Amino acid sequence: MTKENFKITPWEIEGEIDYNRLIKEFGTEKITLELLKKMGKYTKEIHFLIRRGVFFSHRDFGLLLDEYEKGKKFFLYTGRGPSGKVHLGHLMPWMLCKWLQDKFNVNMYFQLTDDEKFFVKKDLTLEDTKKLAYENALDFIALGFKPDKTKIIIDTKDIGLLYPTAAEIAKKLNFSTAKAVFGFTNETNVGLIFYTCIQSAPCFLEDKMCLIPLGIDQDPHFRVTRDIAPKIGKRKPVLLHNMMFPPLQGLGGKMSASDEATAIFTTDTEKEVENKIKKYAFSGGKDTLEEHRKLGGNPDIDVSFQYLRMLLEPDDKKLEKIYADYKSGKMLSSELKKITIDKINTFLKEHQKKREDARKIIDKFMIK
Repeated sequence: MTKENFKITPWEIEGEIDYNRLIKEFGTEKITLELLKKMGKYTKEIHFLIRRGVFFSHRDFGLLLDEYEKGKKFFLYTGRGPSGKVHLGHLMPWMLCKWLQDKFNVNMYFQLTDDEKFFVKKDLTLEDTKKLAYENALDFIALGFKPDKTKIIIDTKDIGLLYPTAAEIAKKLNFSTAKAVFGFTNETNVGLIFYTCIQSAPCFLEDKMCLIPLGIDQDPHFRVTRDIAPKIGKRKPVLLHNMMFPPLQGLGGKMSASDEATAIFTTDTEKEVENKIKKYAFSGGKDTLEEHRKLGGNPDIDVSFQYLRMLLEPDDKKLEKIYADYKSGKMLSSELKKITIDKINTFLKEHQKKREDARKIIDKFMIK
C-alpha cells in the first residue's frame, strides 16, 4: 500500500501515511512557527517532539493558549488501549504530557480503555485487558508523573465516574454519524459502537478546557466529541496530534503491541533490543560498503534514525551530525544501528527500574 491509498482508523493503519494530506482530509491545522512562538512565551523552550514536527497538527491549540494568557487554566488527558505490552511509540504523547504538566502546572488524567480492547480483540478476555491495564499504568507512572496532580482511570473499574457523562454524549450521537466516522457495519458489536462515548467522557472531568496529546489515528473519536460538546453545554477538547511511530520493518503503518516483530517493548532485555534492531530495523544504507561510502545512506527512510529523531535523541546538534554523517557515507548502517541500540538500552535500563518502583505507588494514582 502506497502514500496514495494509505488507510488510518483508530484500530487499523496500513501504508505510508501522507501527513499533509491527512491534515486536509481530517480538517486539522498544521502546527506553525507562529504557534510555537506563542507557546514559547510560557514554556521558554519548545519540546523536541514539537519543534521537530513529530507533533505536527492540532485542533484549537492557539485558542487554548489565548485563554491561558487570560488566566484560564486547562487540564491534560490522554490514554492507552491495553491490548499488550507498552512499546516505544506509546511513550511519545505521554512524554509530552509530562513536559506540558511541568511547564503549565496542570492536572493530568490517563484513561486505560480495557473495555475497548475487550470489544476489539477476539482473543482477549475482560480479565486479560484489566490485567494489561495495570501493567501499562506502570510505564506511564515511570515517566515521572506526580500523584497529587495525576490520576489514572480504568474504564471497567471507574465506569461510575464516566457513565453519566457518557450517557449525555450517547443521547446526542446517532448511529449514522458513528457509522460514517468509524465505518461500523451490521457485524460491529454494540459495545464498540457505544465505546466512543466512554472515551469522550474524561474530556469533561473539570470545568476547564481539556488538552489531549494523542496519535493522529485517534482523532476520529474526538471529532465526534468536539461536535457534541456544545450540545451538552461543554467546551470542545483541544488536540495535539503526533505522527505514528514506525514499525521496525519500515515507515508504512505503525509499531504494534500485537506484533512482537514490529516493536521494541519497554520490558525488552538488552539482548532482545539488540537482536530486533540488527535483524528487523529497516536500513536506509546502500547494498555494499563501497556504494555506501560513495553515495551515502538515506536517514529519512532509515528506521534507526527515525527512532532517534522521534524519541531517543533530544539534542538537535547531535542528531544533525548523525544525519550528516550517515547521508555522506561517513557513518555506516551498522554504526547507526549501534547508536540506536545503545540509546534504547540506556533509556530502558532506567525506565525499567522506575517501572518496578511504580508498583509500590500505583494506588496513589488511581482516581477515587
